[in-house]
Amino acid sequence: MFALALVFGGLIIGSASALSLKTTAERIKEHNYPVESHEVQTSDGYILTIFRIPYSPKLMNQNDTKPVAFLQHGLLSSSDAWILNGPDNALAFLLADAGYDVWLGNTRGNAYSMRHLTITNLLLPSFWDFTWNEMAVVDLPTMLDYVLLKSNQKALHYVGHSQGTTIFFVLMSEMPEYNAKIKTAHMLAPVVYMKNMKSRIVNLVGPMLGSPNLLAEVIGNTALGMSNDFIEKISSEACKSELLKPMCKNILFLLTGWDLKFCNMTLLPAIMETHPSPSSCGQAIHYVQEHNSGTWSKYDYGFIGNYMKYNQLTPPCYSEKNVVAPVRLYYSDNDDFAAVEDVQKLISLLPNVVDSVRVPYPEFTHLDFLWATEVKTLLFDRIIEAANYYEKTGQQLQAPNQELVVPDDLN
Repeated sequence: MFALALVFGGLIIGSASALSLKTTAERIKEHNYPVESHEVQTSDGYILTIFRIPYSPKLMNQNDTKPVAFLQHGLLSSSDAWILNGPDNALAFLLADAGYDVWLGNTRGNAYSMRHLTITNLLLPSFWDFTWNEMAVVDLPTMLDYVLLKSNQKALHYVGHSQGTTIFFVLMSEMPEYNAKIKTAHMLAPVVYMKNMKSRIVNLVGPMLGSPNLLAEVIGNTALGMSNDFIEKISSEACKSELLKPMCKNILFLLTGWDLKFCNMTLLPAIMETHPSPSSCGQAIHYVQEHNSGTWSKYDYGFIGNYMKYNQLTPPCYSEKNVVAPVRLYYSDNDDFAAVEDVQKLISLLPNVVDSVRVPYPEFTHLDFLWATEVKTLLFDRIIEAANYYEKTGQQLQAPNQELVVPDDLN
């Protein structure tokens, strides 16, 4: 049993390092876009790095005040996720070209946020003693407040993928005052309820790690996804071989599921260089707990731990009713993390769903929301259209297209 849990904690170890061969900033510069690196410190001492694309070199009005777009990555990911597709297809570049001041967040523990004010040894369990709840109520508001202050704005456009949607919903639930700081919110592969998730790995370890026990306690405060540059380089080079690319894809997509139809095979070397980005095992265990319980709730520390932490025997549930920001949800049938039934349950409970899009392809997977060959046409153009409409009118664009625009070669 312990060995199987170690497999869960080490499935993707060796695929990417704590620092990728190139940083987000370096990759942005390669495409001749301006980039800034900002550091913010959380109230509990974590030092987070945020990257900024202040304007597009393609625009004439580079010095004008621009609306802000904030992009938040998912589990085992980082700001790199939003720029790997390049200027023609990556959402960060497309938003910059559309006239937005683009900020890319990084939560505690990932490749760009592995520093702490007082904890200098990353091997200490105290550094990794967090779940995505802390990211939601500490990291995310810290980053959003900093971005709004630096850009002299009162509200922004938010785009989250996977865990980036989880922490958005938790923040809006736990600190409802932040709803007023959201102009439009776009949830790609939203992960809140997880009872019906199809991930084989999660279903495998669920009986062991989905409820409080000694094993979960032992591995909960350890790192998930750590590696070294040597192994990373080997993985990256191997993925350049046409023969080995599917093997690399299997390793990377083991947790999230995969399908070849929308896979952008040319991105695999860059994906392998940057992913997975380190996380805490506690984040993953928190998701497994949700899968087992079927609830949207805080981390379960067991009866005694819960009473000490929450003053009650069971973990408190978050409240969908507090999430009054206008949200748009994008989901698909072949997502091993965000099952259709779970997303539709969330949609039925949220008070202000402006738009919901079920991608009409049975092959579309969890990571296709970032890197699919047709993701710009299918999703990113729609996100920018809604943000642009808000900037022009101050109102939400109500379901701008009832059906997704489908390229001819996909019909």
